[in-house]
Amino acid sequence: MKPFRRLAIVGCGASTIFVLKHLLDAPSQLRLQLEVIAIFEKSVILGMGMPYNPQFTDRYNLSNISSEEFPELPETLVEWLRRQNKADLDELGIRSEAISESEIYSRLTLGRYLNAQYRTLLERFRSLGVSILEYASCEVTDLTLSEADGVTIVTALGCFPDFDRVVIATGHGWEEEDCQDKGFYASPWPIAKLLPAPGAFCNYTVGTLGSSLSAFDVIASLSQRHGTFVEDGDRLVYLPAAGTEKFKLVMHSASGRLPHVQFEQVNALREIYRHVTRDALLALRQPDGFLRLSTYFEKVCKPAFMDAFRKDDRGDVVKRLRQPEFTFLDFIELMSEEHLYVDPFSGLEEELREAESLERRAQPVYWKEVLDDLVYTLNFHAELLPAEDHIFVRRHLMSFLLNVVAAMPLPSARMLLALHRAGKLELVGGPVRVRHDDSGAGLARLEVGEGEGRVFEYPMFVDCSGQKPLEIEDLPFQSLIALGFARKARAGFQYPERAIADLQGGEKEHLIVTKRGVLTYALGGLDVDGYYALIDDNGCRSSQVFDIAFSHVSGLRPYSYGLQACNATSAVLVEGWVIEARSVGVDGTVESASKSYEAIG
Repeated sequence: MKPFRRLAIVGCGASTIFVLKHLLDAPSQLRLQLEVIAIFEKSVILGMGMPYNPQFTDRYNLSNISSEEFPELPETLVEWLRRQNKADLDELGIRSEAISESEIYSRLTLGRYLNAQYRTLLERFRSLGVSILEYASCEVTDLTLSEADGVTIVTALGCFPDFDRVVIATGHGWEEEDCQDKGFYASPWPIAKLLPAPGAFCNYTVGTLGSSLSAFDVIASLSQRHGTFVEDGDRLVYLPAAGTEKFKLVMHSASGRLPHVQFEQVNALREIYRHVTRDALLALRQPDGFLRLSTYFEKVCKPAFMDAFRKDDRGDVVKRLRQPEFTFLDFIELMSEEHLYVDPFSGLEEELREAESLERRAQPVYWKEVLDDLVYTLNFHAELLPAEDHIFVRRHLMSFLLNVVAAMPLPSARMLLALHRAGKLELVGGPVRVRHDDSGAGLARLEVGEGEGRVFEYPMFVDCSGQKPLEIEDLPFQSLIALGFARKARAGFQYPERAIADLQGGEKEHLIVTKRGVLTYALGGLDVDGYYALIDDNGCRSSQVFDIAFSHVSGLRPYSYGLQACNATSAVLVEGWVIEARSVGVDGTVESASKSYEAIG
């Protein structure tokens, strides 16, 4: 085995920070091999990540994670904040006496914190004699592999050869381009592109696709530049600026719902094996090796949910969960119906009052926390699911989960309600089709509803529906594809004929046949093994290239959102290297990798 001396990391956001942290924590037989770590980042700023970078975000954009939810780094967010001087805290809009582990801070605050942790980690590596090479404003355009030169990093600034391993950690990315002449923006980022010039206004209606946290960022940034939020007793009030009479915001959501409001938790940090042991979970596999979602729901989810709903004093749901015929889909529909309001803003106001009351009493919402845990567990064993269940996850589970767990911070809920009461915010339900072909001059045109639906036109329409798996054809490192070092993520069917007959719309386009003639389903993104090594055309794991970029692996790992998943993914990656450093062969199957899951929690 070639010694692991030179490491390249492509991208320098949160995942890279956690890779560095876990490398420092690794046993000496791995850590002491390292001589060089080279970090390539297309942004001018290293050690932040796109969501927290001031080039992309705005001072009004909130994060949705508190200090107590942060995975371990050299110091906690609260510890770091308490070390900052008053001028820096004032710039971030933070009062020193209000610093708290439960507080939600701006994205810019988290960006500065992460950058400080990154710098601390680099200094620790340098103290160990590791050479750190940082390449900012240096976009990697390709990767090539050879026995003589190892991995070569290809950039616009030149080629950098002879790396033993490379980690792809490029984070977020949107391939679709904006059509600003038609008023369409493929993503909100960088948010500065949406903002009017200083002193000017967007005196028209702005639309967003999705009622997500990204949509709230757009709403916060634009509304703050068109008026002022003031406290009026226990209510937030929005006062529009003069000359903004026609300024308005409209969110388009297929479900016609707003996300749940943020909830209190007992355990702020997720654990892969909180509700089931590794052995018990693997024992649920059928003779053909598949873990069926129905079995997981019956044997793991139901007992955990029943315990949670008892604590929530919801005996009605416990009674339903006891019924043998009550399925995962039944559960999703039952809990979704409770969140379906004739007027979503009236529902939001009701949920906000309840959330504030629970917050004052530090009263958790147990079932939502358990849901988060259970899908987090499933995420790290998703290669055991047949294609049938991957399709179910995409059709039904993910939108429900993100609606519940990627919850709206309480300050965002107050903001939305203030805007709605001021007549400046609406929500329109129904599926949306953006019509790029016949948009009017300077207008984004969309149809809402089935068939010939209602038509809306916006001078500015922003797609806030979030990151989707990057298709292999769009991967920037095309030499990996051309030479067969990477392949599409896929899952096999348990009952192909029955499943194919059930496919809807464009789902049949995901069918692929392997070299051995087996019909599989393309999940989106790249195929990786349990330790995030790329899988090649022949089904073999790479010993040189590892990919933890969410946009690349979210086809196979659909619930790898957030900093906690970044941490766990990085820990698993490094644990695989530790096993190799002990001269033990690495088996990247879930049976092997899941032993590491037990170690990392």
